[in-house]
Amino acid sequence: MNNDKFDVSEPWESTNQDWWDWYVTLAHNDENLKQRFSYRLPKVLTEAAAGGLPIEEIHSEYSVSDAEVTKFREDGFIKLKNVFPASTIGILRRQLISEVKKRFKTNEKQKQKFLSLDLIWEKNQVIKEFVVNKRLAGIVGRLLGVNAVRLYHDNVLSKEPGCGRTPWHYDTHHFPIATSNVVTAWIPAQAIPIEMGPLTFAKPINAHTFVEHLRFSKEDTAYDQDVWKIFQNRREIEIDCQPYEIGEVSFHHNLSFHSASPNLTDESRLVLANTYFEDGAKLVDEPTMVSGDWQQFIPDTNPGQIIRTKRNPICWEV
Repeated sequence: MNNDKFDVSEPWESTNQDWWDWYVTLAHNDENLKQRFSYRLPKVLTEAAAGGLPIEEIHSEYSVSDAEVTKFREDGFIKLKNVFPASTIGILRRQLISEVKKRFKTNEKQKQKFLSLDLIWEKNQVIKEFVVNKRLAGIVGRLLGVNAVRLYHDNVLSKEPGCGRTPWHYDTHHFPIATSNVVTAWIPAQAIPIEMGPLTFAKPINAHTFVEHLRFSKEDTAYDQDVWKIFQNRREIEIDCQPYEIGEVSFHHNLSFHSASPNLTDESRLVLANTYFEDGAKLVDEPTMVSGDWQQFIPDTNPGQIIRTKRNPICWEV
């Protein structure tokens, strides 16, 4: 056996986009990948919004019930409707598109890729309001039951038409943060029908315990396929794949196993994904290549140190 195939101990030494280009090659895809479905954006997302961003509104508290907290802690994720109004999502969408166009050339976008941008909140004031956001971070704090949460980083994710699956994974494998109190808020910038590739979750939250014995391969789709086989054959595990409405946001725990289906539409699947963690958490002792370019997200911090940089601000506290 070639152990190098499984050795991920070396740090990632290229860009974040290069990391995504590599990572999507680890997902198994079937032969239906080339099929296209027409997707029409509603006018509220394409027309210019009247007035500016409603700052006070998007930072206001969102009520999360005890039942929703319980469901999140049992399942490892929850989807909440109407976190933001459709008109507000329209404002976010235009800013995300603008940033993607700045970074990627038109011909590059036609290569069925998974495009990624990060730390955009430092460059774009409108996007910053959706990242260093009390409403989203407050939901995370309520779901986790902690007193304060910090930002790990933002991610603008554009799954282009024809881009295949995202492999099965859980984020504790990727985030070099020494706590289980980490949650990603996944904010679609349009409705996401099944054909566009919504997130697919394995529940309950302990689904990861059924696949922890598998060896992660950095060279092929074996790990992705092995995880899927186990999930299909365990009665204890339920697979949840549902479309997203405009304004609906999902929150998934770093122990939640999830993937995403391919984008079979003719429109980009555009998402802003913000990851938040409990204040006081430390950097893990041994970050690996699976953590990607983590040093740009947690600068000037050594393994074992508490994470509290300017790039990881407190976004909400009791």
